[in-house]
Amino acid sequence: MSQMLNRRRFLQASAAAAASIGVSTVRTWAGGVDEYVEAIVIGSGFGGAVASLRLGQAGIETVVLERGRRWQITDAGNTFSTTNNPDGRSTWLSPTTVLPPPVPEIPIDVYTGVLDVKRGNGINAYRGAGVGGTSLVYGGITYQPTEELFYKVFPRTIKYSELDRVYYPRVRSILKASPIPDDILQTKYYLASRILQEQAAKAGLQTRKIDIAFDWDIVRQEISNQKVASVIAGQIYYGTNSGAKNSLDRNYLSMAEATGNVEIRPLHVVTMIGESDRGRYRVVCNQINEQGEVLFQKSFVCRYLFLAAGSIGTTELLLRAKTNRTLRRLNNHVGKFWGTNSDSNTVMINAGETNPTLGTPGVIAVEHLDNPIAPVVLEPFQSLPFIPQGLIPVLGQGISQPEGYLTFNTATQSSDLFWPINSADSQKNAQALQYTYQRLNLANSTSLAAPPDYSSTAHPLGGATVGRVCNTHGQVFGYPNLFIVDGSFIPGSTACSNPSLTIAALAERSMDHFLNWIPRLRKI
Repeated sequence: MSQMLNRRRFLQASAAAAASIGVSTVRTWAGGVDEYVEAIVIGSGFGGAVASLRLGQAGIETVVLERGRRWQITDAGNTFSTTNNPDGRSTWLSPTTVLPPPVPEIPIDVYTGVLDVKRGNGINAYRGAGVGGTSLVYGGITYQPTEELFYKVFPRTIKYSELDRVYYPRVRSILKASPIPDDILQTKYYLASRILQEQAAKAGLQTRKIDIAFDWDIVRQEISNQKVASVIAGQIYYGTNSGAKNSLDRNYLSMAEATGNVEIRPLHVVTMIGESDRGRYRVVCNQINEQGEVLFQKSFVCRYLFLAAGSIGTTELLLRAKTNRTLRRLNNHVGKFWGTNSDSNTVMINAGETNPTLGTPGVIAVEHLDNPIAPVVLEPFQSLPFIPQGLIPVLGQGISQPEGYLTFNTATQSSDLFWPINSADSQKNAQALQYTYQRLNLANSTSLAAPPDYSSTAHPLGGATVGRVCNTHGQVFGYPNLFIVDGSFIPGSTACSNPSLTIAALAERSMDHFLNWIPRLRKI
């Protein structure tokens, strides 16, 4: 009887979630019968891809539920739309494109495209959608933080030496990440990166090449016109048509499927998670079509549940479960300790040509880690359209305190995001950034077109953080076999570096721990 009541509560809550997005009629798959699978992974970004591969290799029957669609690279080089001529493929279920200013919003067909934005109070948070998650729309930047800065964010129970020796190298090897070769860096496509590198040297600031998850031989084929111009043309944020980007669907996820134990189900939007019977978990989702219309509602039961829907997606699922009492023992830290990685955007003014719309971001980093106010990293962040010659877009990153939070809105059946953009910590990081820019400008007779803009982030982190919602291996407190393996685990920052490498390395660490304990877990 209790199982039936639990299932009824799930379906009622899921129906409310469906109604909140305008769905009036939802058919239930297979007569309302739960589908049992040993493990479910929600999301296929960096954490979900790692979990899927390791579960598959361990022989555990696994289903991956991914809200977005597959994006297979074609020989014609037309899988994705472009930033110069966007269509529905660019954006997740929106009537307009969503790239931040100065890029204008352009009307498009509503479609399950690759780039999504969560609009919040004080911040807009960008994320990917599709098999491969944010790896479809990121710049391939595979950046390891220093040990000193790592421990400004993470507890010392997570051993940096272990990450450095085992897990960071493991992720880099699978992503095939490597620094930009000099012959490519010296082309016109990376002029902006070279200029910033030279200016940093004049200012006495350290620079270094960052590992990038690209196939540089394919980039060379782009340069010689053997492949469609993608990376060299700045085509990153809506996907890369040449196939040069080593996104997760082309390594971790394809390897997971090759085990024969992992099934990826695209266009499955999870609406509810909670307890079932005998220590198991129920997951309810909507199967949608490519226009976002709900075709069926499905219900799964699993023994092991891994949450990897990203900082926004995972946190919203947990907040909904807490509000609707489908996971009653979740604590009050859910939704808190969220941050932006101290992301900022600005534009540097230079006297000559800069080719700011060509090439890709982050191939070099300016590291001002001994900034007397707070550590700062700058990366050239070209690739946005409509930037005129003479300018260099720059991404700044630092260590932001996780002062943001998400709450659950019962009226919309979704989360609301809040970020204190004018807090003392935010002002300190802004002052540190200005200090670094002033040093660059004085040494090079350059200037900023406008003050740094902190109103958007491509690196949302937190909401279900280590030590607050889960332990250091991602197990949610009070819920054996329920795990956090994505960016929601991380309290607001990955210590002056782009987060993807650290998210994946921490997921590798958690999965090793889980698989070492699973023989004991199976006896429970």
